[in-house]
Amino acid sequence: MPQVTAQAWVAADPATAFAVSQTTGEVRLEWDPFIRHQHLIDADRPGTGVRTLTKARVGPTMISRYVSYRPPTSVGMTMEKGPWFFAAFGGGWRFTPEDRDGVAGTRAVWKYTWSARPSWLGPLADPIGRWLLGREIRARIAAFARACEDPEVLGAL
Repeated sequence: MPQVTAQAWVAADPATAFAVSQTTGEVRLEWDPFIRHQHLIDADRPGTGVRTLTKARVGPTMISRYVSYRPPTSVGMTMEKGPWFFAAFGGGWRFTPEDRDGVAGTRAVWKYTWSARPSWLGPLADPIGRWLLGREIRARIAAFARACEDPEVLGAL
């Protein structure tokens, strides 16, 4: 399966970085350039097995399920229903303590994997997906890194 990965270092501990990544509502909409709307389905809090409906700012809607939820180190999701062009889609976000120049912080590594539908379209769709999803994940993790320094986002945790 093709994949894209992006990473960022933030001057925040893993618990804070994880919490920022899992913000919801207006706080999430303020920093996340990908999301137009997002809510949990039949749950009040995220966790393993919880489903989420996400509408992207560029149009597609996806229902995903948390396959892992391990604060403050990692979260994983898989698509249950989504755009016609994905046969499968999954994502994983990891948060690891890492010091840089004597400053305690967190390395965030985000990865998306997918397969195209129909499968014969893969040789054409995969490079396009790498370019498009790669651009999206890099913009998204950069916005996350800025959010980890934003007093309003941090105050909402």
